[in-house]
Amino acid sequence: MTVIKPNTQRISSKNASPAERIVIGSLGAGLILLSLKRSGRLRALMGSAGALMVSSAAMGKSPYNSIAKIRRTESNDIKVDKAVTIGVPVEQLYAFWRKLENLPRFMSHLEEVKELDETKSHWVAKAPAGTHVSWDAEIVEDVPSERIAWRSVEGSIVPNEGYVEFKAAPQGRGTEVRVSLIYHPPAGTLGAGVARLFGEEPAQQVEHDLRRLKRLLEVGIEPTTEGQPSGRKSMLTESIAKMFDSRRTS
Repeated sequence: MTVIKPNTQRISSKNASPAERIVIGSLGAGLILLSLKRSGRLRALMGSAGALMVSSAAMGKSPYNSIAKIRRTESNDIKVDKAVTIGVPVEQLYAFWRKLENLPRFMSHLEEVKELDETKSHWVAKAPAGTHVSWDAEIVEDVPSERIAWRSVEGSIVPNEGYVEFKAAPQGRGTEVRVSLIYHPPAGTLGAGVARLFGEEPAQQVEHDLRRLKRLLEVGIEPTTEGQPSGRKSMLTESIAKMFDSRRTS
């Protein structure tokens, strides 16, 4: 068993590196373009946030604390903990998650995860205006049918780490899945700030992702990129999925 080492990737929340300035500026420009297609307060909010990001990128400053106030840990990190019960055996759920290329099937913000070797992988996430953000990660702990832990490699634009734990649910109800994610400023704050502009917090996104995983494994409904069931599935199957969501407790 490998123990997660103390994180060494935290970045100053005051100044942005050249790579971060590119990302900040690109996302800011994307928000400005999107604001042109909106109206009223949403247009003003998105335009102002985009302008702040572009301006901050030009000056080499971090705009994150100005975009949104977000719940953080004492170390100034953003932490999300969520759990759900899924009606499949522990071994099946672990095997599905361990194949990291499955993650974009239920994690709405991910475009692609490519496994480079047994422990290293390349992640591509969706960003505003059709842009993308990518980073490399490594598995630092792998206990079959119990726990998988990972973290981004040093120097990543999106410093983060997390783990998922699997435990047999009482009375043969399947598997309890608990996910813990930590985003280290400033990249994590940027992600949360952009998410807030579209009405969704990181914790809400993780909760929705776990429910998509539950539906995928219990009923077999494959979410589309818009988060809706695939058109290949029948309306009857979708109705069954909704029944599962309403009757099963997570």
